[in-house]
Amino acid sequence: MRRSLILASAVTALGLLTACGADGGGSDAGSSKTTLSVAALEGGYGRDMYTQVIQAYEAKHPDVDVQLQISKSIEDEITPNMKAGRFPDVVVLGQGRKAALTETLIKDKALEDLTPVLQAKVPGEDRTVGDKLIDGIVGNLNTNPYGDGKTYTMPMYYAPTGLFYNKGLFDKKGWKVPATWDELFALGETAKKDGISLFTYPTAGYLDSYFFALLADVGGEQFYTDVMTYKQNVWQTPQARQALDLTTKLLKYAAPTTVGYANEQDFTKNQQSILDNKTLFMPNGTWIVGEMKDAPRADGFAWGLTPLPAVTAGGKRYITTSVESVWVPSGAKNKDAAKEFVAYLYSDEAAKIFAKSNAVQPIQGIASSLTEENAAFYQVYEDASVTALVGGFASTAPVEGVDIKATLFDTANSIISGDKTEDQWQAALNDASEKLRQAGS
Repeated sequence: MRRSLILASAVTALGLLTACGADGGGSDAGSSKTTLSVAALEGGYGRDMYTQVIQAYEAKHPDVDVQLQISKSIEDEITPNMKAGRFPDVVVLGQGRKAALTETLIKDKALEDLTPVLQAKVPGEDRTVGDKLIDGIVGNLNTNPYGDGKTYTMPMYYAPTGLFYNKGLFDKKGWKVPATWDELFALGETAKKDGISLFTYPTAGYLDSYFFALLADVGGEQFYTDVMTYKQNVWQTPQARQALDLTTKLLKYAAPTTVGYANEQDFTKNQQSILDNKTLFMPNGTWIVGEMKDAPRADGFAWGLTPLPAVTAGGKRYITTSVESVWVPSGAKNKDAAKEFVAYLYSDEAAKIFAKSNAVQPIQGIASSLTEENAAFYQVYEDASVTALVGGFASTAPVEGVDIKATLFDTANSIISGDKTEDQWQAALNDASEKLRQAGS
């Protein structure tokens, strides 16, 4: 849904700020209307919700004409214009995409400071945007990438990610969802006897939610932060090796089709293996329900979500929380109007429209409006042993040839195929992390 989830080679700076001054919107000729251009990724939530929200906004703001550009490859459509200095006013696009447009703009310091939006009242309401947001959803490396106390990307939707599986199959077999890694590997042996693989992933990029939670599981939140901020030799620590040990063993249980289908064209075939009871678990997010809603499925199929198994029995577990972002390019022409529109996106009116498409915003009390199936996913946060994990790798100046996300996630394909060893994986990660540490210092 949220990305073309292959995190490839490092993206070089686009030079988006070198061609300023071209027409990017503004007032319509001969009228007093402001034209506000909005670009959005069309993901698993669909496009209708954006159309409905815009219609509701325009009904209350007749002086604004919102022009929506939405696509499953929105970066390909807007990047050429941005290079020429024609920027959208508002962009709904998270991090972790192959094109890495959001990350590139962060590295180029080409995003508008949206801290004032947090302090602004939601149009038509008495509360500020910041007052409505759930605790901890801003102030992390995603929203405040420079550590300066300022917010540059606003959290638009949030979703628990983890291991998705067929509850119906587990009920039928009388299997217990593994609570520890030992239990997981034991289940892998049991399932193998039935011709069922233990694990797959749509593409290697989906391992972000898996790895982030695992790193926190093995070393705690401080260790996770150390990895995300490139602490010297962090990948040579026992905790890092433990994470790679567990993953390398898990990948031995991967479905044989995993690597062949782990691309932008075929990734749904790996997802389909869960619905066909050919594989037990895959890392994913709640958008999978909408993305595969029309796909055939085994009798009695029902989506289930579980955090990664605990490293030690009864130990703390983390669940990576995927956050989609909305932001304003610093080259946008209608910044004030853009910020007001962004504030409106957190209104009760807009939130209800989004929630109907299972696009859940990080707004207090929103869970009560979800469908029964989707509400069950969000109950994972109610487990006292599970902690939400938000954020990702810290931004640094670009380093040619270095993409630590690709090194961490994509190498899983090479581990499965046998093209690389775990030792090579660890060495490459430490090398990439060290180069980024130096670039950020």
